[in-house]
This record gives sequence, structure tokens and C-alpha cells, in this order.
Amino acid sequence: MSGRTPALTPPDSALAPVRHPDAPAPGEPIGTHYEHCFGCGDEQPHGLHLAARAGEGVSVTAEFLVRPEHQGAPGLAHGGLLATALDDTLGALNWLLRVISVTGRLETDYLRPVPVGTVLHLSAEVTAVDGRKIYATAEGRLNAPDGPVAVRADALFVEVKVEHFTENGRPEEIQAAMDDPDQIRRVRAFEVNP
Repeated sequence: MSGRTPALTPPDSALAPVRHPDAPAPGEPIGTHYEHCFGCGDEQPHGLHLAARAGEGVSVTAEFLVRPEHQGAPGLAHGGLLATALDDTLGALNWLLRVISVTGRLETDYLRPVPVGTVLHLSAEVTAVDGRKIYATAEGRLNAPDGPVAVRADALFVEVKVEHFTENGRPEEIQAAMDDPDQIRRVRAFEVNP
């Protein structure tokens, strides 16, 4: 995307991203990282219920239906909610790199209104990696993967350790995630940007 701020422009020393050998195969669903996540969680009644899939290279696709509870202006998706959808889709890229990271910066461009009833088709890819910094870009299209672009974002994610979550999250949620008998779900709760 043109017009990136310096904070979102990878330095010349940045490397091309490398898909981890244990990453989900292209076309495979990525699933939720935490059942109560507003973006992808199944247990959030008003959440986006974002459905993400691994793409080729270090990319993902996702989609969600804009429902009445997602509106800001009458009949239109709330801009902050659209930024959330982009952020959650970008966060799903962590599954392909097999790292834990959090959003450091997210710049969003709103190009078209997104009406209630729209299915927003999102795509995201990692563009570069520089140490703990992960540079990525995403866009959302109206009603089809090749529909008109409605929103775009550039992002900088920063790799962190699991202690970022265990030391800063609410103790009751952290303990519930740690006590989950499903080992895969327990690990996933801390593997993707919240």
C-alpha cells in the first residue's frame, strides 16, 4: 500500500517471510484461538465469528457477515469493527509463522461504506520480518473475494512470549484457559494476537 508511515515500512535489512513447515496447509481452516475472542471466538454472541483459512505462502483469507449489532451509522458497519476484522485477520497470520505476536501498530484506510448484510471477504499477508517485528498488509472486499475493496490496513506485529498474556490478562480468564483439559485449545488461547 502506498503512503505507509515510516513505522510500517520494513527496513532494507528485513527478510522475506517464511512459512513454518508445521503451518496449516493452504485451504485449511485456522479456527479460533480463543473462544471468547470478539473477532474469531465462537462463544461471543455479538462477535464477528471470523472464519479464517490458510492461504498460499504466508497469507490467509477470512470472511464475516456484517450483522445489525455491528452497525455504527444506521445500516452501516462501525469503522472500529472493520478495523477489528482486519486486525483479527492479520493476527491469524501468526499460525503460518508459528509465533506469538501482538499488534504494535495498525493503520486503516476506509474506502467504501460496508452495509449491514454484507459479507466482507478479507485477505492478509506478511510482507517482511525484521527480528521481532512482523510487517503485514490486509484488505476487505464487499460480497466476493474479487469484489470492490472497502477497507485496507498495514500493520506491524511484535513477537512476544506467552508471559505477555499470563502477566497482563485478567487472572480468571488466564486460569480458565490454563485449566482447559483440551491441550490444543489451551495452547491456542495464547498463540495468536488477542
